[in-house]
Amino acid sequence: MFPNVAGPIGLFDSGYGGLTIFDKIHQLMPAYDYIYLGDNARAPYGTRSFDVVYQFTRQAVHKLFEEGCQLVILACNTASAKALRTIQQKDLPGWDPDRRVLGVIRPTVELVDTISRTKHVGVLGTSGTISSGSYAIEIHKMFPHIQVTGEACPMWVPLVENNEFSSPGADYFVRKHIDHILSADPRIDTLILGCTHYPLLIDKIRRFLPPGITLFSQGEYVADSLRDYLRRHPEMDRKLTKEGRCRFLTTESAEKFSDTASLFLNTPIEVERVDL
Repeated sequence: MFPNVAGPIGLFDSGYGGLTIFDKIHQLMPAYDYIYLGDNARAPYGTRSFDVVYQFTRQAVHKLFEEGCQLVILACNTASAKALRTIQQKDLPGWDPDRRVLGVIRPTVELVDTISRTKHVGVLGTSGTISSGSYAIEIHKMFPHIQVTGEACPMWVPLVENNEFSSPGADYFVRKHIDHILSADPRIDTLILGCTHYPLLIDKIRRFLPPGITLFSQGEYVADSLRDYLRRHPEMDRKLTKEGRCRFLTTESAEKFSDTASLFLNTPIEVERVDL
């Protein structure tokens, strides 16, 4: 069904946010080849149902496998929360049991216990990620003693994608959700940025945080986890090409994607439009 040859690492997101994950992975492992796919034509995923997110994510993973990827990272919290497990259990065995699809939630969760002193952790995310309870579920699987509080921040992604993340107008929406989650649990000492867009708001978020709270951004932890995964699975590492090439695909306007991607990567890129 798919090319049975070595290929690039695939990264998928509903839009642009996964570029913050790609950037950290690429910085850590620049020798590898990558394909990034953004389903911008159907973004955002955050408010969509489990079934719709699963169907859209399944189509995207299938496309990346067709492009030669042996390993795909769902660089999207909503897709990781609502589609990863079903794709791993239902689709991969029929497609190709030797290929892999990984998410961004588990690598983030694995380090929470070592970072939090009070064992009270907050998660800031899209409505879809928070309503799924995926972070709380994964944290409680590994660390049942940790108290988890979620806060949906529906305006944060539009602020980032409209290049308003550093504007004074963003202050209200950032402060509102910071105050709300800390009021819900004043003992929180660690906040997870559970959306790949949110690192662009990190300076503003820090401005409204009281002292002593650790802000936990995903990119570097996901990158470290992927490098460790490939060290532990040399059979997969051998299936990944390493010529330092990067391709960027979008389901919407290539020109628009290229313009907006520069906010995340600080460099111009060439983009191809594709259909799923």
